[in-house]
Amino acid sequence: MRQQSGDASLLRRLNSAAILRVLRESEVATLSELARAARVSRPTAEVIVEDLLAEGWAEECAEGQDDRRRGRPARRFRFRAGAGHVVGVGVGGSRLRAMVTDLNGAVVAARRASHHPSMPAGDRLDAIAELVGAVLAEAGPAVRDVTAVGVGTTGTVDGSGRVVKSVALAGWTGLDLRGELSRRIQAPVLVDNDMRLAVLAEHWRGQARGRQDVVYLFTGSRLGLGLLIGGRPHRGAHAASGEIGRQAGDHWRAYRHMTEYAIAVEPGELRSQREAAQFAIERARAGDEQAARAVGDFARQLGQGLLTVVNPLDPELVVIGGSLSQAGDLLVEPIRKLFSEACLYPPDVAASGLGGECVALGAVRLALDHADRRLFTQPS
Repeated sequence: MRQQSGDASLLRRLNSAAILRVLRESEVATLSELARAARVSRPTAEVIVEDLLAEGWAEECAEGQDDRRRGRPARRFRFRAGAGHVVGVGVGGSRLRAMVTDLNGAVVAARRASHHPSMPAGDRLDAIAELVGAVLAEAGPAVRDVTAVGVGTTGTVDGSGRVVKSVALAGWTGLDLRGELSRRIQAPVLVDNDMRLAVLAEHWRGQARGRQDVVYLFTGSRLGLGLLIGGRPHRGAHAASGEIGRQAGDHWRAYRHMTEYAIAVEPGELRSQREAAQFAIERARAGDEQAARAVGDFARQLGQGLLTVVNPLDPELVVIGGSLSQAGDLLVEPIRKLFSEACLYPPDVAASGLGGECVALGAVRLALDHADRRLFTQPS
């Protein structure tokens, strides 16, 4: 919301923030409803709403035919979500994704670009800034008008937006990612670990809506883990939550079941770990029993690795996310069966519907939370 003039009273600013917040939370509201919810007089609400209309933060709803039949109806207003925009960026091992949304989270534009893990850090930073510029050019708003840019990246990320350690991207360890991107993008930049943002996205718009304690397993070209505890993404003592590390019994080397299958079926075809997994999943869905066994073995070994987290954490739900979540019940059912045998309170297991967009979508939510604090928090 635009800053009030220097002589505006604190009470006026408090009331303006309250009215705007009520508008955001309501689909449609009359002046009387706004005044009652914000605990201000109706004349005060009317003056504030006129200001919000002039500034573009609110819009008046058109009258319907039924309204005209009743005579002069009460004026109705709603929050104008298109008055501001945020950007969410996902930085993966080989792909960059970016999306622009309005302040209600409706996607206006989305783009992706490929990059190589060995790309110099400076080139990757430039590629991120170029992708943000390109997706905003498609969406309409200028970079300087964006409320915030959220960025999710692989690696351990501290509270200042610095990448403490990354084994997936060259030159990323020790990088002040927030600072470097802020020099390239003329908008507020926020940075966090990709798995924390993925589980945030699930809690916002995915399988974890309404859940408080969730384990999120990312499956794609690599494995990652996100934890939702008490309804909030867990950071850990060293901001390293989401980094799996080594597992006893090499449980996280489960991909070998599907890579060995792909090599046995087509020995002359070179595939990445993810491509081999997708090949096996497609063949299993087509009825290949050998492929189905390979996918089942993969799922069971994932489940065995998850037990070391699930049993002590006691979550309500385990979400299988990332690009391999398209396997659906081929992954979910073996894990669910294992949990029923090995857990005192077996959690539900579900495949994510967010696919590879989960990190960028979580980065959008991170940026929207920043926008909410900036626009709707009452000033002190």
